[in-house]
Amino acid sequence: MSYSNRMRKLPLTPARPSRRLHPASFALPALMLALAASCLAQVQTEVPPPVLGAKAVTVEHIKVHGEALVGNLEGDSPDRDVLVFLPPGYAQHPHRRYPVVYALHGYSIGAEQWTHEIHVPQTIAGAFALGAKPMIVVLPDSKTVYGGSMYSSSVTTGDYERFISHDLVNYIDAHYRTIPTRLARGLVGHSMGGYGAVRIGMKHPDVFGSLYVMSACCLSPMGRRPPGNAPASAAFAQQEKQLEAVKSPADAARLGFFARAMLASAAAWAPDPKNPPLYLDLPAKGGDPQPAVLAKFAANAPLAFIDQYIDNLRRYRAIALDVGDQDGLRFDMMKLHGVLDEYGIANSFEIYHGTHTSAVAVRFQDHVLPFFSRNLCFAHCR
Repeated sequence: MSYSNRMRKLPLTPARPSRRLHPASFALPALMLALAASCLAQVQTEVPPPVLGAKAVTVEHIKVHGEALVGNLEGDSPDRDVLVFLPPGYAQHPHRRYPVVYALHGYSIGAEQWTHEIHVPQTIAGAFALGAKPMIVVLPDSKTVYGGSMYSSSVTTGDYERFISHDLVNYIDAHYRTIPTRLARGLVGHSMGGYGAVRIGMKHPDVFGSLYVMSACCLSPMGRRPPGNAPASAAFAQQEKQLEAVKSPADAARLGFFARAMLASAAAWAPDPKNPPLYLDLPAKGGDPQPAVLAKFAANAPLAFIDQYIDNLRRYRAIALDVGDQDGLRFDMMKLHGVLDEYGIANSFEIYHGTHTSAVAVRFQDHVLPFFSRNLCFAHCR
């Protein structure tokens, strides 16, 4: 199996990039800018031309009960919307079994919205027509009351890490003709979903066999607020006041994008069952940084804990990373690639021409599904 380091224009950082935690003073992590890019750029997604002769893909809208989400303090339903895309011929070949790709959406959107961003089922049908082997593709909805679960484990949001890796996988294996083994399961995600793919992938190589990370957000611990920036300081202070004034989801719905993203991050990474009504702790309070909360945010940054899961990552049959050359997330993606290289973990990495979302549909058709076609097990899996 061959791997390549294909990059455009931008040089790699040194093989071992610094992962030192910065002494954060105020709480607008870099992830907010990344999540904003995801939200604001959705309409700019390029649509690949339909592939002549592509056969229809069957789409099923189902509900999957997440036992791991029961009792979440936000009050989100544990019964999640899931879209299942069945390959051509699924109904006509009742004894045939298929590998499964689980695809995770980004922040501020749900699975249904992401279908428009990656233009499925067209791109799935197109990938099959262009030579990708038939597989099942599953899009779970992980949008929460504040816009996103971060695919993390929290009493406030629910345990989305377990929902994806256990509840959802078990349901799909029980209700569809899958090949129920890790070597026949792939995990891919974009932006917040890319973060989820990294986080879940590192912890659950017993469930998934191949991993594709697209423009992952939130890989690094939050950085320090730049000193001497008066406008930025005023904006931070205003946001902190707005967040501290929130007393209900209805209040949160009136917040701007950055403030809502901060609530989502705090709910996922700094849950507090003794702090109603939001059941979370914010990284700043009364204008003062909260070191314990900042430490919790930092502890959920994959580049801060990846060294603990190197042996797990070695178990993957294949790992691929990609990001646009106009995407601010490319620098952390380069760091992730550098860490994998340093530990001798084979991976392919490409920086392609595009923004955070502009080429995601093209990538899904022409790169993501062909990658899984090459690397998932389709028969005689062990």
